[in-house]
Amino acid sequence: MAKYETRVYGDLNEILSRLDRGIMSGSYSASLEDGSYCQYGPVQCAVRVYERYSVFGGNRLSLTLTLVGTSNDVFVSAIASGGSQAVFFKINTLGEEAFLEHAVRILEGYQRI
Repeated sequence: MAKYETRVYGDLNEILSRLDRGIMSGSYSASLEDGSYCQYGPVQCAVRVYERYSVFGGNRLSLTLTLVGTSNDVFVSAIASGGSQAVFFKINTLGEEAFLEHAVRILEGYQRI
């Protein structure tokens, strides 16, 4: 499992839209599996689950994004999983890290809080 978390300044919906475009265009096999959105007063929460095929690992990987924010203060958690073919411990996490890197590059373009 590979994980990246940060707080950024920006509109949650715009950040989510940029992440979606970047992740989907980063791999020919990427797909948006499902998502959820809710808002309670000023607090917004969005969850997205993506999958893609890893040629290197010969299997599928998932990337889950969770964005929670109010106003222009957005917390983002990106967690990639899958890719290991070992039974009792993880080996070959390169695919997870590569999938996660698409989101990290986009988020690094935002001002940190």
